[in-house]
Amino acid sequence: MNDLNSLAHDLDNCASCPLRKDCIAPVGWFGDSHSPLVIVGEGPGGVEDEYGCPLIGPSGQLLDKALWSVKITREHILTTNVIKCRPKGNRTPTPEEAKICADKWLTQELAIIQPKAIIALGGVALKYFRGPQARITQERGKWFRTPQGYDAIATFHPSYLLRLTGKAQIAAKWDVFHDLQAARAKVLETVPDYHFCSDQPYPLFRHFTKRN
Repeated sequence: MNDLNSLAHDLDNCASCPLRKDCIAPVGWFGDSHSPLVIVGEGPGGVEDEYGCPLIGPSGQLLDKALWSVKITREHILTTNVIKCRPKGNRTPTPEEAKICADKWLTQELAIIQPKAIIALGGVALKYFRGPQARITQERGKWFRTPQGYDAIATFHPSYLLRLTGKAQIAAKWDVFHDLQAARAKVLETVPDYHFCSDQPYPLFRHFTKRN
């Protein structure tokens, strides 16, 4: 497999695990296939399943605000998920489900893109790259090398931020801000002229419509 378009065609026809029967269709990736920065989330929720775009729902909208604060817009990077099909009831995918799906699809995505840095959003992504014992509260903000050889940093998933309130939410948002800054700086060490940001945030809902 040598390009994301061919991979996307195969993903559309995937029926490799039971998760496929409970969603509209797999949700692939969005953004620049040549991006040196890849954000890996958990999996599609209801809005993502409806629109076929990763991180387009409430969590994605909060992510866009955080990215904008560090001068990154979505069309200049690539966002994807560990799990490609929405688990029934929006439950958290199991480590076994994550491994089956990501070993089949995410590893191919990353092999094609060859990112300079990966941001692992939340515990599911962190555990896929680091193992089932990894804890986001202990390892966020720390750089590590994935089994595939990529530099990665973990940060809180926006859905976690949405569940927080008060001072805890403010503190966690600042943590995410600094982690995103660190990832951007990491990329610029090796790709100093990379253009991360447009003049305005990218309007995802103008470019995606509900699918049947």
